[in-house]
Amino acid sequence: MNVVNDRTSFDKLNSISNYPTALIMKIFENVSEGIMITDKYKKIEMVNPAFEFVTGYKRDEVIGKSPAVLQSGIHELPFYISMWEKIRQDGIWQGEIWNRRKMGDIYPEWLTIFGVTNDEGEITNYCGIFTDLSERKIAEHELKKRLVTDSLTDVSNRFAYIERMNSLLESTSTISHSVQHAVYVLDLDRFKIVNDTLGHANGDAILVETAKRIQSLLKNKDIVARYGSDEFIITLTNVKNEREATSFAEQIISVIEQPMNIDGQDIFISTSIGISMHPKDGETAEELIHCADKAMSYSKKNGRSGYAFYFDELQTDSQRVLLLDAELRKAIENQEFELYFQPKIELEKQGIQGLEALVRWNNKKLGFVSPAEFIPYAEETGLIIPLSEIIFNKACEAVIELQKYGKNLPIAINVSSIHFKQQNFLESIQSILEHHGTPANNFEIEVTERTVMNSSAETVSKLVRLKQLGFRISIDDFGTGYSSLSYLVRFPLDCLKIDRSFIQHISSLDEKQAVVDAIIQMSHRLKMKVVAEGVEQAQQVDILRKMNCDIIQGYYYSKPLPMHELLEFIKFWEIEHQGRK
Repeated sequence: MNVVNDRTSFDKLNSISNYPTALIMKIFENVSEGIMITDKYKKIEMVNPAFEFVTGYKRDEVIGKSPAVLQSGIHELPFYISMWEKIRQDGIWQGEIWNRRKMGDIYPEWLTIFGVTNDEGEITNYCGIFTDLSERKIAEHELKKRLVTDSLTDVSNRFAYIERMNSLLESTSTISHSVQHAVYVLDLDRFKIVNDTLGHANGDAILVETAKRIQSLLKNKDIVARYGSDEFIITLTNVKNEREATSFAEQIISVIEQPMNIDGQDIFISTSIGISMHPKDGETAEELIHCADKAMSYSKKNGRSGYAFYFDELQTDSQRVLLLDAELRKAIENQEFELYFQPKIELEKQGIQGLEALVRWNNKKLGFVSPAEFIPYAEETGLIIPLSEIIFNKACEAVIELQKYGKNLPIAINVSSIHFKQQNFLESIQSILEHHGTPANNFEIEVTERTVMNSSAETVSKLVRLKQLGFRISIDDFGTGYSSLSYLVRFPLDCLKIDRSFIQHISSLDEKQAVVDAIIQMSHRLKMKVVAEGVEQAQQVDILRKMNCDIIQGYYYSKPLPMHELLEFIKFWEIEHQGRK
């Protein structure tokens, strides 16, 4: 590729005038590399036929012009300044550069420019010799594509899928642990019989059509690969919950079951699907694939053309969704929920500043059901509204219970955006408080960024009204949504809670530490207190103390506790910290 590789070659080029003119012109006219010669003022004097062929410019169109006529616009001025400085110092420059053809398309070339000197050592001309790299780049791209693409279906291959999954999971771990992905392993039912009956060519056509149908359902960030002879694997990114994952599985089955016209006849195939959820079923690509594959095998055994979620103690497939719905409705009717309370510790005085109420549900049929499962489902179905009212009622009961023991600790309650946006939200909350005779100043309302982000007049009005009633207002999970402090000025906020995904990495990642520090400082400027949630290590506490964070919440001090354990915790805390304030 390189026309000039070292100083010796450069000297040979500089002495080219020693050869007969006829020989030089013969070489000049017939070499495949493009050649351009300028005078010492960098005005083009001569070009060869290869130059014309590559650039599209005829000789007469460029004679007397500057080589800048070929510039692509990709390289900025410092690139050319550096290039000519190299030529001035060493007499030569070579490297890859992008230029523009006469028709406007840009292309890569390997270019060597050297100065031609006279006997006195003065520059008389510059010579540029270049090789068009377009075909080589295309070939390299095609080779690279073949390394990561299944040659039959043109989707990713197994290797590329693993690479992309590892990259996805790595980026997800730095964003938030609330992000979920669904992994699907698909196996075409009875494909071997179809393949043997119709022949391998028709079998290949079925695989190609299957890949196209799957791709039609995907978005840009989703991943699909051919994972085996008749197996495909899909990652559906940023899934809200298992209900959404279920819906997608049903779409896959439906689209694959549509007849395929292969060689003039309609062929009907079906697929069995196994599903695993990140992070619930695994943190790595290998774990998620293993779980989805086991679920797929289970699906095949229990009837083809279906799907199953990976399960451990419980079968978390579509039947679980139906069971969850039925049991959740019964639980709301019978108020079968319990509140646990996580203390919030004020760093400066080392006192318990307040509590966050967290709902827990134990069910006879389902066992302990994670809030990460039943809360999103309740929001989807509208059951979150009666569930939220139960939580407010139980929080009022907790305030009364604490006051019996002489403890006046405000209780923070998470409010769903769906509940908050209801027309009668304020009225229902006021009614609950009046029923129990508990003033609003016993509570703190926690809303997420997404709840208030629209900044509508109604949102502002509701927050102002809550404030007037006596509630404290805080923004929960700050950093996972729009992460902009500017809009917070509009709202009557008392507190901002930094999401745990930032806190978990402040001991090891400088950029996370910088973000947390900036949030704390700006929040204080806006007269807001700051709560760091998800604190689990002494080192995190020390860093947050140096940043002047106001309040700490997390397992470092206490896990969420039922009322009787909370009372014990408060008693021991007060004894332990007596006289230290």
